[in-house]
Amino acid sequence: MEETDMCYPTPTVRAVQQAIPNGCSAKALGPSQRLTLGVHALAADRTVVDLADEYDVSRKFVYQQAATARDALQEAFASPEVAEDQVLFHLPVTKAWLRQATLGLTLICHSSFRGVHEFWRDLLDFKMSIGTVHNILRDAVATARPHNLRQNLANIVHAALDELFQSRRPVLVGADVASTYCFLLSLEDHRDAETWGVRLLELKERGFAPQATIADFGTGIRAGQELALPGTPCRGDVFHVLQEITPLVTYLENRAYDALAACHRLDQKKAKKTRHGRPALEVGQKLRHARPAETQAVALADDIALLAHWLHYDILAVSGLAYADRCALFDFIVTELKAREQFCPHRIGPVRKLLENQADKILAFADQLDRDLTALAKEFQVPVDMVRELLNLQALDQRHPQRWQKQVPLRQKLRDRFHSLSEAVQDLADHTVRASSVIENFNSRLRPYFFLRRQLGPDYLVLLQFFLNHRRFLRSEHPERVDKSPAELLTGESHPHWLEMLGYTRFSRN
Repeated sequence: MEETDMCYPTPTVRAVQQAIPNGCSAKALGPSQRLTLGVHALAADRTVVDLADEYDVSRKFVYQQAATARDALQEAFASPEVAEDQVLFHLPVTKAWLRQATLGLTLICHSSFRGVHEFWRDLLDFKMSIGTVHNILRDAVATARPHNLRQNLANIVHAALDELFQSRRPVLVGADVASTYCFLLSLEDHRDAETWGVRLLELKERGFAPQATIADFGTGIRAGQELALPGTPCRGDVFHVLQEITPLVTYLENRAYDALAACHRLDQKKAKKTRHGRPALEVGQKLRHARPAETQAVALADDIALLAHWLHYDILAVSGLAYADRCALFDFIVTELKAREQFCPHRIGPVRKLLENQADKILAFADQLDRDLTALAKEFQVPVDMVRELLNLQALDQRHPQRWQKQVPLRQKLRDRFHSLSEAVQDLADHTVRASSVIENFNSRLRPYFFLRRQLGPDYLVLLQFFLNHRRFLRSEHPERVDKSPAELLTGESHPHWLEMLGYTRFSRN
């Protein structure tokens, strides 16, 4: 019997189906054939119509077998449900693990010392005093300090400087713009030129020699840098300028709306008294004074808003506008503000003085951008106006119709140099530093730690600086920063986990 089966070929699908008395093709398929049909339908290597014709079944039946196969795959690869009281893994709790967990709670979770004490008490039934928490962090400082001091700072091209205050004491902060590496976090008694100069000289011994720094308009920072790093330009922070003028626009707009509302209320009151046959002389007199004030408030708000828009999106933008033209427009903005200062001196006056006194520092980035565009034009042997035009083109939104209309003649002029020059211009625009936004972002990361402790000690800042520099980013708008620490971005070299750098062995379930 076995030899007979081997001698004769297996009957085809269609032959088996024809042998079924009731003529139902689907019932003729065995489990293996149904499986093969479902797999082919899921794989989509053949159309449903071809599979239905081959197996002499309906398309609906093919879809049913595909759904059955899909359900079986999902069930096979679904994660098994775990009971609430099932033990997932065992954790060996040692003194070393308690210490690194305390560091994690304090630095990662922003927990206070009392919060750590409560966590161990409530979750692990373990008593850890607040003094022990303090000692754990203090002991970690001795290991963290050498890592902070041995870091070479020669790779810093643009540095951002700023000052924070905690309990009325200044904290001097410095960070690399490109990598966000914090190279300075120092609690001081003063923030004068001498203090800044000493700290910058200490950084200079570690290779700190940036091409330029970016800071606000504090006199201590700039005077200290002039003492320690003579010849290094300190650009004005565009962010602080916009933060000064934006509230001015908002204040004047609100005042204009208040003037409009006051006139509207007086109009309603006048109409109501007139309907009742009573004179409205008093209301009319108020209206005669209110209408000119309304007109003046609306005009002033519109003018200042327009000047602020020009300043933000034209003069201080990364564009091909020449430095000389920016200076002329900047002077025009200052002149127009001065002409309207009499209408709101307590608000317009400080903004006008800031722009007038710090014009060179605010536009310092544009001067450097001009030199870079000229160098780029010389490298590609094209007119500098063409490079400026290409920079303006890249500033337009890709959905803007003028972008593609202006790109066609540029492509025709540049020919095979268009793509390479476009990449160079885009790279130049990306690396043009106008503001110390990175330091403001870093300050926002420091604030939660400062909030937990009224009194900051120098040792605590040493540990905090180490942690923020060696903790890897979980997410970022820049893909190249994900899963990398500021120290790795600065040096281009990887390092162990920050807990391992402090001498601990991290727990692993494997």
